Amino acid sequence: MTIALPVTSPASPVKPLAPLRRLLKYGHRYRSQIWTASVCSVLNKIFDLAPPYLIGMAVTIVVKPEKSFIAQWGVTDVTQQFAVLSVLTLLIWGMESLFEYLYDRLWRNLAQTLQHDLRLDAYGHLQELELSFFEDRSTGTLLSILNDDVNQLERFMDTGANELLQFATTVLFVGATFIALAPGVACWAILPIPFILWGSALFQKRLAPRYAEVRERAGLVSARLSNNLSGIATIKSFTAEDYEADRVRADSNAYKRSNGEAIELSAAFVPLIRFVILFGFTATLFLGGLEAASGRLDVGIYSSMIFIIQRLLWPFTRLGQTMDQYQRAMASINRVMNLLDTPITIPTGHTLLKNLRGDVEFQDVTFAYGGRSNALEQLSLKVPAGQTVGIVGSTGSGKSTLVKLLLRFYEVQQGTILIDGIDLRDLELRSLRQNIGWVSQDVFLFHVSVAENIAYGSFEASRESVVEAAIAAEAHEFIEKLPEGYDTIVGERGQKLSGGQRQRLAIARAILKDPAILILDEATSAVDNETEAAIQRSLRQITQNRTTIAIAHRLSTIRHAHCIYVIENGKIQEAGTHDELLRQSGLYSALWRVQSGVRTDEVWA
Repeated sequence: MTIALPVTSPASPVKPLAPLRRLLKYGHRYRSQIWTASVCSVLNKIFDLAPPYLIGMAVTIVVKPEKSFIAQWGVTDVTQQFAVLSVLTLLIWGMESLFEYLYDRLWRNLAQTLQHDLRLDAYGHLQELELSFFEDRSTGTLLSILNDDVNQLERFMDTGANELLQFATTVLFVGATFIALAPGVACWAILPIPFILWGSALFQKRLAPRYAEVRERAGLVSARLSNNLSGIATIKSFTAEDYEADRVRADSNAYKRSNGEAIELSAAFVPLIRFVILFGFTATLFLGGLEAASGRLDVGIYSSMIFIIQRLLWPFTRLGQTMDQYQRAMASINRVMNLLDTPITIPTGHTLLKNLRGDVEFQDVTFAYGGRSNALEQLSLKVPAGQTVGIVGSTGSGKSTLVKLLLRFYEVQQGTILIDGIDLRDLELRSLRQNIGWVSQDVFLFHVSVAENIAYGSFEASRESVVEAAIAAEAHEFIEKLPEGYDTIVGERGQKLSGGQRQRLAIARAILKDPAILILDEATSAVDNETEAAIQRSLRQITQNRTTIAIAHRLSTIRHAHCIYVIENGKIQEAGTHDELLRQSGLYSALWRVQSGVRTDEVWA
């Protein structure tokens, strides 16, 4: 059944430069590429701004050739001056095109590299986090971070970074030349800029929290859709299509509203700023014209100023769009960086397991899932190397918790777990898990072929080894009947197969891994009696001389175990062989009678 998704509280306002500093700190390895791309962006803009100055030089050559800039180089002939000006024009346009090609290529390649590495780093870090992290978050939200948020950064790096650099270059270059050429007019032309920058900062302060909420809402929509697609069979069986469509509509409307609030503010930026820009342009046109008419300002310089003032001020109208893109990217970066900054609470040890015998011992282990009562309480048990131990108990008694602690999905809170006398916390995590084979009752199959699913974790295994494992798991016969045999794609989560078929593939996967320690967590819970009998025959063979922990509700699957532990409320209530426990006439004996048909009343839920 689909579940209600937690609504996260709106993100706290983010300082505009804080995410950028986090990104630059992360991207220190790309420093040389960033500098090279930035230099190309700056040089492209400088050459791009040159034509208005060339126009001014041309006007001066026509009106007063003896006072032109080129005449100062010793070229006094008008024809020669225009020839020099033409060569300069060709050179400047050529350099502008060259640097445009370079910055475009560099920024786009950098965007691809950065988003690629960031996604892989975020995913790699995600894999190292404990299971409780995933229990507190929806898959859709995490997918939104790994996909949407990383892609948002890529879109900004493609164009936004270059636009910000070129904007800054325009302001500094044009402002400096204005002051140098006509300081009296320049102060009026540049006067609007501080107000524009102050307004931009004010807009950023108000936009940042709105876009942070947009990213949160986007994550909730993604989570809802992911959750519903995974549970589509349940939705259909309960005819809940309209109900779920309404919930998706509600989440989508919330996303639309938060986006609308951000758009409402960002859309007001350009119309307001145009009025401020108009003041600077009008001042240049009027005051500069008076200066030129009186002879105090060269006509060519005045012509350049009329053209270049537009190149200086009109880019401010695009600043709103660029900063809008910047804020979206920074909100996304904050989410990705928060994921990367999530601490790993289960650090790996450094001891490698070599020549493993398979002794497993729990010593006074106590564990509770966050904020709940103890799932295990001062539990002690021992599994000698090469022996099979059965674990039985009611639902929620702590059986599966033992397995999760043994695999270090969670950290023991009190007590110690030893393998061959070595504390689990001292073992290298990969080495630990490589030596344990786990068959869970909740079988997960990947959307690949049958053979690839069996060979998962034993990636170098030959086809012959895969087939042998399938035969041992009583899976070969049904696999051969599939449309493409071992090459049949099983569908997402193995949905093309029955529960029993999925479980047999999981058993084959564990057999192929050939671990020193084998964990069977309700390994035959989804198979019929005939298949169970067949699997039991194969399990008796593969568990020989292998440490095996078998968790079961069906007592028939563990009746031949060397020792059976009965767990209730996180504590061991009974222990012994099958025959010994029957003679004790306790919980195990009562449950055996129920399953054997001797009694009909239920002992455990």
